[in-house]
Amino acid sequence: MRKREFLLITMCILIVSMLAGCGQAESQTQSNTTTESENESSAATTEGDSTETSSETETDGDGTEGKTLVVYFSATGNTGRVAEVIAETTGGELFELEPVDPYTDEDLNYNDDNSRVSQEYADESLRNVELVADTVDDWQDVERVYIGYPVWWGIAAWPVNTFVEANDFTGKTVIPFCTSASSGLGDSGELLAELAGTGDWQEGMRFRSSVSEEDVVTWVESLGV
Repeated sequence: MRKREFLLITMCILIVSMLAGCGQAESQTQSNTTTESENESSAATTEGDSTETSSETETDGDGTEGKTLVVYFSATGNTGRVAEVIAETTGGELFELEPVDPYTDEDLNYNDDNSRVSQEYADESLRNVELVADTVDDWQDVERVYIGYPVWWGIAAWPVNTFVEANDFTGKTVIPFCTSASSGLGDSGELLAELAGTGDWQEGMRFRSSVSEEDVVTWVESLGV
């Protein structure tokens, strides 16, 4: 009798031990499964964040464009008015070329042989006009340069020469424009390109002094730059 009881007790202990072992194994399995799931989720999140960051970086890089600069010398205000329209249309920055010794109305009287511009035209050595500023901050970031000027005796007003000589146009697209009552663009743009020696100089545009804003905008949009 005692032997039978002993066997029954032993069997019960074995059964309890087996059940306890199964429970621990199942718990461990569930724990491992949960950990693996969390790791996979964490890895997926990290990969997603990395991909998103990379995408944003590429987008920012592709979306970066060089600056547009509208440089101009305006003797009577006509070129300045056109320059303002170009800057507004392109989102560019304006940079006015201002002589240290400004031109007066008397200086600009080309019908007077003794006027300043007449004397400068007659003697090329007098055309080295000093500017208040001939260089631009962040010039290295500029990609497109519009250069405006009035036409004097068929060429660009010489204060522009000072700016062109002072800067390196390598890697920049340059678009000249001018205003005049009757003279055409002539060789003014080509002469400036020769003076610069660098840059991709495009064919320029001559505007009449009373050009409309709409005509200027139409020209700018037609360039596709």
